[in-house]
Amino acid sequence: MTFVRSPHPHARTVLPRAFPNWTIRILWLVISWVLIAPASAAEPDAVTAVPPGNSGEGSLWHYGAYLDVAYVVNFNFPENHLWRSRSTAVRQNEFTPNMAFAYVRKDANESSRWGMELGLQGGYDSERFAFLQGEREVSGADTLRHIHRANVSYLAPVGKGLTITAGLFNSLIGYESLYAKDNVNYTRSWIADNTPYMMFGVNAKYPVTDNLTVTAFVVNGYYHLSHPNDQPSYGGQWAYKATPQLTLTQTVYGGPDQTNTALQFWRFYANHILEWKGEDVTLAASYDVGTEGMADRPGHPRAFVMGGNVVARWHVTGPWALAVRPEFYWDRNGRWTGSEQFVKAMTSTIEYRIPYKWTNTTLRLEHRWDESTGAGGGFFRRGEVQPGVLSLTPNQHLVLLGILWTFDSP
Repeated sequence: MTFVRSPHPHARTVLPRAFPNWTIRILWLVISWVLIAPASAAEPDAVTAVPPGNSGEGSLWHYGAYLDVAYVVNFNFPENHLWRSRSTAVRQNEFTPNMAFAYVRKDANESSRWGMELGLQGGYDSERFAFLQGEREVSGADTLRHIHRANVSYLAPVGKGLTITAGLFNSLIGYESLYAKDNVNYTRSWIADNTPYMMFGVNAKYPVTDNLTVTAFVVNGYYHLSHPNDQPSYGGQWAYKATPQLTLTQTVYGGPDQTNTALQFWRFYANHILEWKGEDVTLAASYDVGTEGMADRPGHPRAFVMGGNVVARWHVTGPWALAVRPEFYWDRNGRWTGSEQFVKAMTSTIEYRIPYKWTNTTLRLEHRWDESTGAGGGFFRRGEVQPGVLSLTPNQHLVLLGILWTFDSP
């Protein structure tokens, strides 16, 4: 698909047209470096080096695998089997292999300062996790979406230790992960599904004090597999450990995510997290707000999005745990979800874990209720309003069984 950027008097200079996909070029360079790094960059004894403060014999090298399958019952029984406006756990009323991946990782510490991550993934949850509705995909996205992570890191001997990471790394925005195993509920929240799960670029992390850590990042865009222009985006994060149990985190993002890169059309987004972790109880609250001038609509209206949730997990006893997550999400202009809507949701989860040696099998039984109202709100249901057009309903009830299997080396 040929795409020509229209000139704009306030737009910044862009790269020559001969280099439209610099993301792909750099990503392949990172992957190549990662593949040869173990032989060329690591110290001879890196595999057996022991992190500071760890008197054990643990290796700096780690590897593992993950498999996530589920059956989701949608009581609206839509003919297309899809969860409208979503990008994860999107297949309904059928057996779904949502995610599978394998990875290798090397940690960096004072005795072995170079680190790396490389992994491959597949499944339904890997298909649309890196785009907003209607965004133009980078060339090669169908292949690049299978990369779990691909980055190199270096612990620089600066002060308390400056960690620099380059490549495809875990997103600094948001509380929840793309991978259900890392979350207390199986399905992700609305703010999680509409913020990046991964970032491509460079970040630098520094512990200012024992309680305060700051991070700055430069990335190729809000979503790493969308390609509206050739300009970078910027952001930063601070995380403060107020008490041994309480952590406060704020992440801000700003950058051009449309073909017109003028400052008036930049996207600005802020993510706020408050987390309290006890021995058996975890409580976390997230609040997000974002805005963007819309260059492609008459009058350039300002899009606005806001969402929040509270996550509560209780380890009841032994392998049993319970979790609940009330939430809301308001997409005033339909820029993030593709529809103007206000969503309320409640998710309740029962979890049972079966550890065995280096593996862990987690069973989750979950009920979820969503309500979507507004000019473009609603969920698919059985029946058509006209041939080829499914009817919508404001409410949706889901019941699912998720099976999560993980293998991680010590």
